[in-house]
Amino acid sequence: MKRIAVVGGGIAGVTAAYELSKAVREGADVEFVLFEQSNRLGGIVETVREGGFILEGGPDGWVTEKPWARELAEELGLGDELIYSNDETRKTYVLVDHRLRAIPDGMRMMVPSDLDALDASDLFSDEAKTAFREELGRAESLKAEAPGEDESIAAFVRRHFGDEVLEKIGAPLLSGVFGGDVAQLSVQAVMAPFVRMEREHGSLIAGLQSRVSEQAAPIFTTIRSGVGTLVERMIAAIPEESVRLGAAVKFVSNGDEGWLVGTAKGVERFDALMMSAPVDVAATLLRPVDTRAAELMEMDASSAVIVAFGFPDASKFSIPEGFGFLVPSSSEESLLLACTFVDQKFKDRVPQGGRLIRAFFGGAAAERMMRCGNDEAAAVARMELARILGPLPEPQITIVRRLPRSLPQYGVGHLERMAELDRRVTLLGELSLLGNGYRGVGLPDLVRDARDAVRRTVGKS
Repeated sequence: MKRIAVVGGGIAGVTAAYELSKAVREGADVEFVLFEQSNRLGGIVETVREGGFILEGGPDGWVTEKPWARELAEELGLGDELIYSNDETRKTYVLVDHRLRAIPDGMRMMVPSDLDALDASDLFSDEAKTAFREELGRAESLKAEAPGEDESIAAFVRRHFGDEVLEKIGAPLLSGVFGGDVAQLSVQAVMAPFVRMEREHGSLIAGLQSRVSEQAAPIFTTIRSGVGTLVERMIAAIPEESVRLGAAVKFVSNGDEGWLVGTAKGVERFDALMMSAPVDVAATLLRPVDTRAAELMEMDASSAVIVAFGFPDASKFSIPEGFGFLVPSSSEESLLLACTFVDQKFKDRVPQGGRLIRAFFGGAAAERMMRCGNDEAAAVARMELARILGPLPEPQITIVRRLPRSLPQYGVGHLERMAELDRRVTLLGELSLLGNGYRGVGLPDLVRDARDAVRRTVGKS
């Protein structure tokens, strides 16, 4: 019988354990143990359900065009629970000169498809609007001069549209997902579709316009009862005896006997190791096994703090139509990075007549707020929101979640480092690296990688 260790019980580790449980039920001659240092599974995925509110402590959904989370949800019997973003009323705002200004309709990230909507917008200066239009005219030169090597997102966006577009839209949009510095983030790892557009069309606007008709699906997907339901359904399918909570892994080693995994309660032998701990923890554990692999796994990571407020009466707290707003770090004296108008982004998030908003803090502001108690963090969030949205009524429910080093930074050269890391991993016996430090940060990416890794590992038994 093949023994498999899964180290780390976040979404990737839980998905791996679920897939292993399914393989066992289907007759695979394997057994497994899931080690998790905390006393709960799911990592940053957590849904709080209280008073008719659905509050997410981590991701509130996923990008619809990536199918793997949806496929898992349907397999778990959650197909009827899938709901989609209210794209017919989708607007996102940027805080500029103390005013919320709407991102023009038809934009994907920082690339417009509708230049008429761009011209009617008050978000950009005349100079920036001119830069957008000139980008279309520079298609051939942009295509000819597209670099073959990786570069930063900042360099990529500047080449196409200039500094203003980078600062007003590019940086805050990507910081909301990666919490990182666009001057350091890899464009090939983070914005691969746009790199392909450049190589095919030169102009990103031309590339997007050629694909607008294909983008009919809602942008975001979630689960009516909360993203946490995805984890809860998987946990229900994992045998209790296969899960070790409060079991921090102290070391791993690899040799002729296979993999040894050590915890405070002893050492166990396994034939395969699925390492789904956070990438910095994984690097520390694997350093004695392969120093170079551990070096390749070293990367910066950003923390985040999320504060969500549920209000019983939306009529006492008006917000503009849309999904929320972004705050460019260079132009506003605000600790906020972003805010989501949750009840306007997704239906069925609040009781009748209620309102739900989430404040998101990243970077240095998050590091400072990590040291605050819940009451202080909530007070800071209310103060920051009130400066932008006006006075807030007393919330019915408040949650504060701290996500330390939860957003790995895919720096320039990330794909090359991961390719070298993959080559080294193949030399270490049966080892899989799972989680958001390698091949994508979204829920669908983590689900895809975990399920694929289990199928490879079980197939070798």
